[in-house]
Amino acid sequence: MSTPRRGRFRAALIVPATLLLLGGTAQATTFSPEVDPVSAINADIAQHDHELGSQIRRVEGDKSTPETQRAAQQPQPAQAIPNQVLATVAGMDVAGYQGNVDWANWWNQGKRFVWTKATESTSYTNPYFAQQYNGSYNQGFIRGAYHFATPNTSSGAAQARYFVAHGGGWSKDGRTLPGTLDMEYNPYGATCYGLGKAGMTSWILDFHDTYHALTGRWPVIYTSANWWGQCVSGDFSSTAPLWVARYSSSVGTLPYNWGFYTVWQYTSSPLDQDTFNGAYDRLQALATG
Repeated sequence: MSTPRRGRFRAALIVPATLLLLGGTAQATTFSPEVDPVSAINADIAQHDHELGSQIRRVEGDKSTPETQRAAQQPQPAQAIPNQVLATVAGMDVAGYQGNVDWANWWNQGKRFVWTKATESTSYTNPYFAQQYNGSYNQGFIRGAYHFATPNTSSGAAQARYFVAHGGGWSKDGRTLPGTLDMEYNPYGATCYGLGKAGMTSWILDFHDTYHALTGRWPVIYTSANWWGQCVSGDFSSTAPLWVARYSSSVGTLPYNWGFYTVWQYTSSPLDQDTFNGAYDRLQALATG
């Protein structure tokens, strides 16, 4: 069962000019003469394009307000979070339902980094990935790609290979971020995808190790403290940078056993907005490896 789309920022959905991806080839959709290509793309997106945080918001809610958004964009008090870096960089994340994104607009609003959804499971690729991933890069953004995990459909290794083959790789150009593994509530069924904590930890480790073997980088892990606590028992804090979701004025308790977060997704209005926990040169360092 797919979840309803959020009523927020949407770009006009048009057929992408190209489905070629940087570092891989997309699966082109075959349309019959009777089917309108735009309608077919939109239907595919509606069914399979679960964007980053969509299921966390469905379960935990988005309590962000204009006031909490302003607070989230400021460095957190050092005394409250001892390892907090007293600088931030504004960013965002996007997915297929937003279509072709006006990158100049978001650049002019101060955004400097973005992650774009590339894949879900081993059966879905974002039809707007090329415009979003390459368009942001051409505008000057430091960019990366993310994969929406479905641990009940195939192995972590299989999904890591699919992700890398369809745009989720990494290049040492100083402006490409390591790929992100999106771990959140199951949009199709049981919260933890039918896995126990040990099984989920093994699945994540399989993806984590395979991605590293293919790219030389450890993936960023995106999650919420609540989901992670319910579904995972392992510790990835020594290798995987943490991207935490919490829609409030403070980042709150971090998932086990991270003592530091790298990125914080703090609102979904008017689109997913994020803050990097560090100065711009540290963001560049994350991209450079």
